[in-house]
Amino acid sequence: MHNDVTATGHAARIATVDALLPAPAPFEVGGDSVLLSAEVGDTTAAGLSTCTGLGPDSPRSMWRALVEHRLEVQLAGPDPAAGLDALLTRWDEHLRSLARVGDTECAAVLSRPSRDTAGATELLRHGFAPVGVLAVRPAQRMAAGPDATPGVCIRHATPDDLSTAVTLQLELQRYDAQFGRVTLRPGVEELITKELLHHLERPEPQVWIAELYGQPLGMVVLQMPDETGWIRHRVAASRVGYLSSLAVSEAARSSGVGTALAAHAHQVFDEAGADVVLLHHAVANPRSTPFWYAQGYRPLWTGWQRRPAVRSR
Repeated sequence: MHNDVTATGHAARIATVDALLPAPAPFEVGGDSVLLSAEVGDTTAAGLSTCTGLGPDSPRSMWRALVEHRLEVQLAGPDPAAGLDALLTRWDEHLRSLARVGDTECAAVLSRPSRDTAGATELLRHGFAPVGVLAVRPAQRMAAGPDATPGVCIRHATPDDLSTAVTLQLELQRYDAQFGRVTLRPGVEELITKELLHHLERPEPQVWIAELYGQPLGMVVLQMPDETGWIRHRVAASRVGYLSSLAVSEAARSSGVGTALAAHAHQVFDEAGADVVLLHHAVANPRSTPFWYAQGYRPLWTGWQRRPAVRSR
């Protein structure tokens, strides 16, 4: 079985699933990565297993386990679900040689194209749950500008808004921690403060505050197309914007603040020439999922997670 043959078949299959998915290339093994493979009849599966770790004082630790085993997957042939099942079995064997049973700071993670539903049942049987989505919104430059929301004023944030921004982001983190994408760490307020201060001290901070009748009750943080190289490879588009965070105080829920912030963000991205905007959200969040899809987003990639990575038999 050859990696490039599987990659070719996988690319042909994915091309029919979603036009916004990037064309996959054969896996390149390097460093500590390990290439796994499986074969079921005429179906082949290839997976690139990697592992990364970070400390609890890293801002990224709020969004993941401290040790994360990832599997990139390519499937070719008539029965991709069976191929994925066999590949996951191989990966399970590999993980048992690396990870401690029951370690909740060690997670097994893989992303699957959201519209490529083959293998979803097999993922569930192997103990994975769909935790997060990378959603996409194509540019709508021909649309009219955002309607004004009564009582809402949106302005650039300044360093003087740091306390408000931290309060809003901390409220959002605590709510999202219920759904598996966020880990509340000791010192989370300090981590959030450091990250937001980095944004606010930039010459042109892409942080915006929404005031409702003069009270700052919402915030949106953006990454412009020249900052999104870290995620641009996940979508078939040249200029990619990323909506990092949108937070609205509980006191302003259903007031139109969130919709006004989203519309403002999209206008900023359109003016910057973004072809698409990406964002992450938790699958199980009963607020963000319907909200974002009402703003024109749809799932592009679904993140599946098993935490701990290795369970007791």
